[in-house]
Amino acid sequence: MQIEPDVSKAKEIRPSVSAVILNERRELLLQRRSDNGQWGLPGGSVEIGESVTVAIRREVQEETGLLVEVVRLVGVYSDPKLQVVRYPDGRVIHYINTCFECRTVGGRLQTSPETLELAYFEPAALPLALVPPHRIRIADALCWQTPAVIR
Repeated sequence: MQIEPDVSKAKEIRPSVSAVILNERRELLLQRRSDNGQWGLPGGSVEIGESVTVAIRREVQEETGLLVEVVRLVGVYSDPKLQVVRYPDGRVIHYINTCFECRTVGGRLQTSPETLELAYFEPAALPLALVPPHRIRIADALCWQTPAVIR
């Protein structure tokens, strides 16, 4: 996936969620995505009938094997300059993302069809191949700002 600069190409708007999960050493959990090989925060689309908190727990479990609880709202991200993306198959989607800090309460790390690899990273040593909008969400989360940001 890549940022699509021409927002008029978007044919759909989709609510989504993402999770900032830190371990006891304050390292950040990232997944290497199967759709583009880039690293990113666990997360995905909100399904019809779901709240965003149910969606983030489901997405994290599906993609990482971990059970989580929401700790706080990091921010809401809707700026078309960062949230309109083009997929390799040509689809262009405008995502409205709700990003949460989450705490692990169970489960064990395991990959899925959506996840090639899972790893914890020092915040100062994030991979170069990181989904661009996720870099902003991570920075916002690690500022420990209250209230949440709206971008």
